[in-house]
Amino acid sequence: MSADRLTQLASEANCHLFSGCGFPAPGLNEFQFKPIFTIGSIEFNKPMLLSMIVALLVIGFFWAAFAKPKLVPGKLQLVGEIGYEFVKRSIVLDSIGKRGEKYVPMMVSLFFFIWLLNVMSIVPFVQYPAAANIAFPAALALIVWVTYMGLTFKTHGFVGGLKNLCWPSGVPGWVMFILVPIEFVSNIFLRPFTLAVRLFANMFAGHLLIVMFSVASWYLLSPSVGALYAGASFTVTIALTAFELLIQFLQAYIFVLLASTYIGGALEEAH
Repeated sequence: MSADRLTQLASEANCHLFSGCGFPAPGLNEFQFKPIFTIGSIEFNKPMLLSMIVALLVIGFFWAAFAKPKLVPGKLQLVGEIGYEFVKRSIVLDSIGKRGEKYVPMMVSLFFFIWLLNVMSIVPFVQYPAAANIAFPAALALIVWVTYMGLTFKTHGFVGGLKNLCWPSGVPGWVMFILVPIEFVSNIFLRPFTLAVRLFANMFAGHLLIVMFSVASWYLLSPSVGALYAGASFTVTIALTAFELLIQFLQAYIFVLLASTYIGGALEEAH
């Protein structure tokens, strides 16, 4: 639950099921934050601060882990190597093959940045996933899309790149007039859109559900039968938080897996 919501509940201490007040249902206000400070027309708010903190955490961790690598790794280097090898072998090399070696640092950075950005939703006094703001997934998807497009045309040239994107091989010519527009729209426009929306929608929905049941736990709390309802709601909150931990990891994994698949496709001959 966000700090703003906790403040609101504290100010509505007597707002319970049988007190005569309505349920303070969470909504889009949970995703709107007052600026911490303003520079010209740019408002620096909580999600922006979280993204900067997470970026510094990722950079700082891998810098500390690999600044002075040892043949027999210490604990920090060992954790860093396990994380790096997981992304490298389980995602990048499986999707791209040996040619994917040069893209491993990019994918490792994306994976851990997205994962930690999501994990912030369950960190006490933070409790917000910045990926629930569409701007952050959109910016990450844009990075992947630019890389994907750049590699496609760099590898195949302009005409070959268009063929790679739009011209499926092994398909009868008479259906090409249907498939080519579909492939064009799918590969050039829908891929970055779905990549961003998938991450955004999962983090948005997960955060909203946790906030709703957290608020309901407080609202239903009363000396009477409401205590049972409150206990049930609180149990659901705990279960959702545990489930959200899995979703946070999976969304980072899926994002990087799809990004690797797109890059692999850009390096291959027309499909």
